[in-house]
Amino acid sequence: MDFIGDLAKAAIALFIIVDPFGNIPIFISLTEHIADDQRKKIFNVATLVGFILLLVFAFTGTEILNIFGISLQSFEVAGGILLLIIAIRILISGSSHEKSESPETLGAVPIAMPLLVGPGAITTTIFNLQNYGIITAIIAVIIVLSITWVILRYMNTIHRFLGKTGALVIARVMALLIAAIAVQYILTGITQFLA
Repeated sequence: MDFIGDLAKAAIALFIIVDPFGNIPIFISLTEHIADDQRKKIFNVATLVGFILLLVFAFTGTEILNIFGISLQSFEVAGGILLLIIAIRILISGSSHEKSESPETLGAVPIAMPLLVGPGAITTTIFNLQNYGIITAIIAVIIVLSITWVILRYMNTIHRFLGKTGALVIARVMALLIAAIAVQYILTGITQFLA
């Protein structure tokens, strides 16, 4: 019973941080001009990359940051700057990526990292590993990213429901939200560093 309780706590905490439902409008705006088959490929890549990144950081996260002398706050600021650049590109050109970018590139950055697997998800996974053990941490990652993959697979239905105009409006509005999230990441990182 303790294992089930720990697993539930670990998975719920990670799911809240990854927040695939809250990120749905952002995913729609990032893949607005992309064909359905390419969008599926992007979300498959995003889920796989997110899974690998979380497992790598679960086992070696603190060591990797220590080796390079990087604090988690620096990681947050870097993620915030990346998201801010993406938001500006959406606002100016209506798209977050160049036409030449492959689905693999868009799926890996920015969808897998830093939207799905940001500093919060990495920190939570490391926390789960330290508090609940390796098996619980790994199963929590598998559960959360499996649910995320299912949510992303139904993005086409959501996209069709909104239509071209709805998706365009959401893309612009969400660009402002992405910018706000980016600034919050940067401010949080700086504040924690100064503290």
